[in-house]
Amino acid sequence: MNLTVWSYLAAALAYGMLAWRAPLSPLRRGNHIRAALLAGLAWALLLAAYGGGDIPATTPLGRFLPLAEVTSFGALLLLLDSLDNAAGGHWLRRLNLGFIGAAAIIAGAGVVRPWPTAVYTFTGLLLALLGLVNAEQVLRNAAPAAARGIKFCVVGVGGQLVYNLFIYSQAQLLGGLDTQSWALRGFVSAALLPLAGIGIARLSRTPPTLFVSRQMVFYSSAVLVVGVYLVVMALGGYYVRVHGGSWGDSLRLLFFAGAIVVLAMLMLSPSLWRRWRVFVAKHFYRNKYDYRVEWLRFIDTLSNRENTDAAVTSIRAIAQILESPGGLLFLRREDGERFDLAASWLLYEQAASAELSVAAAHDLPRFLADRQWVIDLREYRRDPGIYRNIELPPWLGDAPGWRIVTPLFELDALLGFLVLMAPPEPFQMTFEDRDLLRTVGRHVATLLAQQAADHKLAESRQFDAFNRFAAFVMHDLKNSVAQLQLLAVNAARHRSNPAFMDDAIDTISNTAARMTRLIEQLRTPDAATALRPVELASLVQAVAQRCATRAPGVQVAAGTAVGSATNVQADAERLAAVLEHVVRNAQEAAGIDGTVLLQSTFDAESATITVRDNGPGMDATFIRERLFRPFDSTKGSKGMGIGAYQAREYVRQLGGTVEVQSSPGAGTAFLIRLPLCQRPDPAC
Repeated sequence: MNLTVWSYLAAALAYGMLAWRAPLSPLRRGNHIRAALLAGLAWALLLAAYGGGDIPATTPLGRFLPLAEVTSFGALLLLLDSLDNAAGGHWLRRLNLGFIGAAAIIAGAGVVRPWPTAVYTFTGLLLALLGLVNAEQVLRNAAPAAARGIKFCVVGVGGQLVYNLFIYSQAQLLGGLDTQSWALRGFVSAALLPLAGIGIARLSRTPPTLFVSRQMVFYSSAVLVVGVYLVVMALGGYYVRVHGGSWGDSLRLLFFAGAIVVLAMLMLSPSLWRRWRVFVAKHFYRNKYDYRVEWLRFIDTLSNRENTDAAVTSIRAIAQILESPGGLLFLRREDGERFDLAASWLLYEQAASAELSVAAAHDLPRFLADRQWVIDLREYRRDPGIYRNIELPPWLGDAPGWRIVTPLFELDALLGFLVLMAPPEPFQMTFEDRDLLRTVGRHVATLLAQQAADHKLAESRQFDAFNRFAAFVMHDLKNSVAQLQLLAVNAARHRSNPAFMDDAIDTISNTAARMTRLIEQLRTPDAATALRPVELASLVQAVAQRCATRAPGVQVAAGTAVGSATNVQADAERLAAVLEHVVRNAQEAAGIDGTVLLQSTFDAESATITVRDNGPGMDATFIRERLFRPFDSTKGSKGMGIGAYQAREYVRQLGGTVEVQSSPGAGTAFLIRLPLCQRPDPAC
């Protein structure tokens, strides 16, 4: 047997022993690992049986050699994927399946009709690079508890991938496989597999996450990209050499020289490195911040009740994320012409001048509104061209203590901006800081806009309460004036009637008392809230007499009582005004030829006052949606639409209820229920 046979037999022995040990692995994917190792065993046995030679082979066994190579790479990828339960994510598994599937199709087609050697070597080169990407992903997502095991596995598997990369890269450059390197590959696998076995034995079931520095990921990914670039250039050089004729070698050297110059120019480009650093940090590394902790602290600071000024709290909530010692908040004025200093939070200094402001037409707010960028003032001073060479306000451009300007957007409108002091060194502004500042800035802008809307709503409600109170006062005045006008109209005809004069004096006295009580209520709103026992039957009779001057007359039905309690706790004048309003509305609804019935009934706990008319009635929709709505009147300019609302609200204050029974064409009945004042109560 030659060297190749002994080499791959050694690899088969290593794969077999490791596959036998695989079921003892504590990993949840132990079966996947065993399947990968058995596939590697089959690959090693096939190459040992083949014994050596080149690809493609003319023997029947040799035709399956490319398919065995694809199986080997698939086994290594499956082994890497099985080492960690979450490494790489679904996107990498889909990429692996796509590459392995495509390579298997090519190798399967080669069984029938072999491809040129360059096709197989290029496929192997791509699979080796894909395997190294998988190894990097597993290492980057490894956990502290499983770090030692993962490292052993990555070395054991990644070492084989690196050797494969060397073999196939050499084949691309030389135009064929090196038989010596090919023969020694089995010994390399046999030497590296025990390391993978040690790593598998040390892995735990649920490892947390291993921390890998950004620099390591950045430079390793950069080396990988450079490697891909060199591979592509090697393929280009090979193409030039093959098709270049007699000038092939010279053109190949010229091509390589140009490729190296281009690579050097790319490597020396700061802009390219900066973009690559952002790309790697975004897509190949975990977050700079623990967003769960930062968000909870941010919300806790905003909802802190110790400081009721939302503007100051907002500055502090954003500044503490970057550990900035202070900041200034500028908000747009209502006229939109300027951004004025609305609040300041400075940990070690006194408050900033309240005269600071920036015109809306200035470069700074225009740039923030247009680009929605977070400005790093240190970067601006180093290279203003990054920020379109905008002009900063003098107080901001000359002050070395300020570092960050972040916009506050409400939807797509610039509500304001925040100027933060420099965080403690070392601090380097990254894309993650910018994204986080933009996000919390939108949250703060929404909070401040909501607070401004709440202030306007509170003012509107104050004006609304004042107007509502004025309307109630006018309603009482209107009723009093109506009584005096009616008295003046009837005075010319009945001034010689002593009974009329007595009623006139009572009406004037009652109106004067009502006006006096209204004035006292305006002076001291709580003065008229005292409740006293009111004998309800007598009050009903008095209300009927007051309303008797209008047509139709009011019929008083005899009240029925259960027990001896007929008093209610109320203000007699206000309750009488409520009943008068209901009775007068009934008179207007019934018309001159109608009837109005006023009745009081009592049970053991409550009294019910019923005002019934035979007017046109109301439908259910009107009762539900309009009857008790303030400032909604069916009387046009003659009514204010608050009488029914005022009557219901006062009855509710007394603990009673108002019920309306009505239907079109069947009249209306108002039922006012009030709790009785029981006799054991000393006040009754």
